Amino acid sequence: MRAEPQPNCKSTPKSEVLLYESAVKIYPRQAKGIFARLRVSSMSILLGLYYLVPWLSWNGKPLVLFDLPHRRFHIFALTLVPQDLLLLAFLLLLAALTLFFFTSLAGRLWCGYACPQTVWTESFLWMEQFCEGDRYSRIRLDRAPWGPEKLARKGAKHLLWLGFALLTGLSFVAYFVPARELFPAALHFQLSGWALFWVLFYGFMTWGFAGFMREQVCKYMCPYARFQSAMFDPDTLIIAYDEKRGEPRKTQAKKTGQKAADCVDCSLCVQVCPVGIDIRNGLQYECIACAACVDVCDGVMESVKKPKGLIRYTSSRHDAGGPFRLVRARTIGYGILWLAACAGFLLLALGHSTLRFDVLRDRHTLYRELASGAIENVYTLKVTNDDAVAHRYAISAHFSDGTPLIVEPAELSRAADETGATTITLRTAPRSDSEQPLPSIESVVVGISQIDSPGPSRERNARFLTGGKP
Repeated sequence: MRAEPQPNCKSTPKSEVLLYESAVKIYPRQAKGIFARLRVSSMSILLGLYYLVPWLSWNGKPLVLFDLPHRRFHIFALTLVPQDLLLLAFLLLLAALTLFFFTSLAGRLWCGYACPQTVWTESFLWMEQFCEGDRYSRIRLDRAPWGPEKLARKGAKHLLWLGFALLTGLSFVAYFVPARELFPAALHFQLSGWALFWVLFYGFMTWGFAGFMREQVCKYMCPYARFQSAMFDPDTLIIAYDEKRGEPRKTQAKKTGQKAADCVDCSLCVQVCPVGIDIRNGLQYECIACAACVDVCDGVMESVKKPKGLIRYTSSRHDAGGPFRLVRARTIGYGILWLAACAGFLLLALGHSTLRFDVLRDRHTLYRELASGAIENVYTLKVTNDDAVAHRYAISAHFSDGTPLIVEPAELSRAADETGATTITLRTAPRSDSEQPLPSIESVVVGISQIDSPGPSRERNARFLTGGKP
């Protein structure tokens, strides 16, 4: 509440918001229309995927699983390890370019239709409307004194909120712990300490952000609202009020004796806004472009027999009477970069192998010269099998000029999703004293290939010490 002015103090102007003033609770009215249906469809698909994906399997493994203890990220048929840094970098670059491209093209499309804060806030609002009624019913209920009805409605709402938040927390943790293990453990109250902590933490954050903070997250916590202006230009798609067609409004016209324009001043565009702004005051950074005001205004215009589009999707240039241009230099540039990033990520993903290995020479033993004149070096092979089944591999080695080396052991095996180290020796053929001595350091190529079934093969370069002439 606003503080009352104290004696001998200047009162605060009504238009000034005090820093310690509590935010006024917003009671969004439910909007109906084409954009509302699109928003509901988008959110239903996203929520369905979020809760369903942890239960899906691919080749006997979860479809998506971030296995932190074993440092494995399973995404469909792709298994990523910390060494796949380039693939992760391309993925992050692709996400950033997607944001830039679609923001320059369609404004805050992400905020209005796909942002997790928007999706879960809408879900919590549906539950609130189910328990407490429409906008005016919720306002009356909050103003009414506590009684059996208010306690029952508020209690039912919070029970639904808490249940949904816990399901959300469990589903979030199911991306890190297999869902078929996590949910039975939760039902039997046998969750491990860390799993329980993250379920409760994420559930509590969902309950707080979507149930109470709502538009405050968008206004004060989300950085996107602050730097979106850097991605906007006069041709970016926005939601705007046609001031030329709507002014003077009906109420103002009555006071001044002017002829009223198309805006009937019903304030429904304000009532449906989830962030509580009046779009008739111009574009504001709080606007999440959900188009609820467009739907409700079109309905009013239809009921009073006037053309739709008083509030509409447009651009600043088009609103000022200029052309409407979605395709322009900025969107073409972002689009080319976005397509290039998509192609790069796709090529890296398609070229990703289930076999990876590294060769490390044993530094404790420089080299060994055998009685036959052969020279031997010791190496450690770190081999990872990212496939869903076990495999056997053959090891080969040769000098850079093609001269083969003897490898012991010449084969190794790895279980599914196993990483292991194997010590091998590389040995030259027996040599006589009359032969030309080898250089002190030779370049050697070590190869590994799958032999139990058609599969990948890889090669790595290493150094081979001989003790010969430098």
